[in-house]
Amino acid sequence: MAVHDDCKLKFLELKAKRNYRFIIFKIEAQQVVVDKLGSPQETYEDFTASLPADECRYAVFDFDFTTNENCQKSKIFFIAWSPDSSRVRMKMVYASSKDRFKRELDGIQVELQATDPSEMSLDIVKGRAL
Repeated sequence: MAVHDDCKLKFLELKAKRNYRFIIFKIEAQQVVVDKLGSPQETYEDFTASLPADECRYAVFDFDFTTNENCQKSKIFFIAWSPDSSRVRMKMVYASSKDRFKRELDGIQVELQATDPSEMSLDIVKGRAL
């Protein structure tokens, strides 16, 4: 599975320049490509609404939060979205390509795997960030 150069470039922009709040990736014609970019003003709700209900995706989300000591921090989440309603073949392709793709994105701090929205609720994300 190839990874389009754009994926790495956009991820570096999210990580270093914070140009994006999130990036959604999809597998198309045997390579991982950028599906959607979320502007820095977009929220976690905008992000979850951008994930298709019946297709797998990879995503990175730049999550800002405040620690118990009142420090502003951010963590980059990698989310493997694999809804139960997606096709079995699609789930297999995404599952088998995930680790290789994740290695291309240097700087991911937390990984989440979700098959439905409840498995990646804001509370779960906050809990994993702290």
